[in-house]
Amino acid sequence: MQEARKYPEFDSGKAEAFGGEFLAALNHGALCLMTSLGHRTGLFDTMSELPPSTADAIAKKAGLNERYVREWLGAMVTGRIVDVDPSTGKYLLPAEHAAYLTRAAAADNLAVFSQYIAVMGCVEDEIVECFFKGGGVPYENFPRFHAVMAEDSGQSVLSSLESHILPLIPGLTDRLATGIRVLDAGCGRGRVMNRLAELYPNSNFTGIDLSPEAIGMARAEASQKGLRNIGFFVRDLTDFDAAANPVEYDLITTFDAVHDQASRLMS
Repeated sequence: MQEARKYPEFDSGKAEAFGGEFLAALNHGALCLMTSLGHRTGLFDTMSELPPSTADAIAKKAGLNERYVREWLGAMVTGRIVDVDPSTGKYLLPAEHAAYLTRAAAADNLAVFSQYIAVMGCVEDEIVECFFKGGGVPYENFPRFHAVMAEDSGQSVLSSLESHILPLIPGLTDRLATGIRVLDAGCGRGRVMNRLAELYPNSNFTGIDLSPEAIGMARAEASQKGLRNIGFFVRDLTDFDAAANPVEYDLITTFDAVHDQASRLMS
């Protein structure tokens, strides 16, 4: 006779602790959405330059609607991101918080990453379908994905490109100055390649991405900067050797892309 499976006794203390932790997760998720709004509207940047100010003064400085700014400030105070003086009704973004929430913080700006919560949430219905039917959700179905990704890479990659990334390979900057052929696989909006094309006019650069939207933006930036030593192409690099012909290049890079691949065939 099969022995009955035994279950541990229900631990009410453990259950209550879990409920509290999950409630905190819900609050933090909502706070991320409000943080994204503060970043996109420039409210954090505005407040970092203001003394303690009323909601009306902050809204006027930012060029925004006072009612929405006031309600956003309420969420920020509740989330302990913004301070308020109850006696004056004036709000302040502490300098210690601004150091991680403003564009002036450069690579330390964590508010940029809060945008991903909203971006991912917009395709929840399609992801639910994938659970039942398989398949995937293409990049073009994610609203603002490339805009957020470009901003993310601008902080994490572009900001350290010259100071930390290029020096990782001894002699690379000298070779780039002399002239080599460079490919960036999964280039997105091409901000890194366009920067390198600016810095090293004797080298030739190629960016490849499967998103026509991203490639269009990369080409527009290259055109605006008058770059003649760079080209961007829409290709699926699943069959990397056939699609990119890597033997044509002296240097091949990929930034913020490999971890997004459904099939990691690149070697």
